Amino acid sequence: MSTTQSERLRGLLEPLVAARDLDLEEIEVTPAGKRRVLRIVVDSDEGVQLDECAELSREASQVLDDSDAMGGAPYTLEVTSPGADRPLTELRHYRRAVGRLIKAQLTEAAGGGELVARITALDESGLDLEVPGVKGRKPTARRLAFDEIAKARVELEFNRKAGKRGEKADETEAVDEIDEIDDTENDVNDENDKNDKNDENKEEA
Repeated sequence: MSTTQSERLRGLLEPLVAARDLDLEEIEVTPAGKRRVLRIVVDSDEGVQLDECAELSREASQVLDDSDAMGGAPYTLEVTSPGADRPLTELRHYRRAVGRLIKAQLTEAAGGGELVARITALDESGLDLEVPGVKGRKPTARRLAFDEIAKARVELEFNRKAGKRGEKADETEAVDEIDEIDDTENDVNDENDKNDKNDENKEEA
């Protein structure tokens, strides 16, 4: 996807996403046989519901049909939420991961290597972390600045016990998130099946 097309798509879609108090995380166009797939990833502090994705898909489809941003070639539109293992690249991503375990690749200036720790708090300059103890030792606190992080992502915890606030274990959470993504994509793909059939009828004509 060219920079110009990316900018045009973002300009068309971002107002629709923002109107629903969602963040536009990613726009991706990839080839899929004779067609292309336009994948729109959205998120919020409260997460994204399936009906929100379905409604946003209908709105986005109408806006795109009224423009030439995708050109004349057929495409499939997908609107979904981020996967559980998505990279943490923005402050809002880390904020939504407070209380979660993350794996961070440290910069050379920070000593390099990987650090697995739980986010306990954050501000605009960095993270307050709890580093799990090993061999029965107690966890230790650590401060990590954002400029010391080369890349990071959430670590799924399949054996994590429920937290103090009644949060569910990550095994269930991970399954829920994966199911939500699959269901959303299926919902949106169903939404676009009729568009595919219309295109096929036009080609036969």
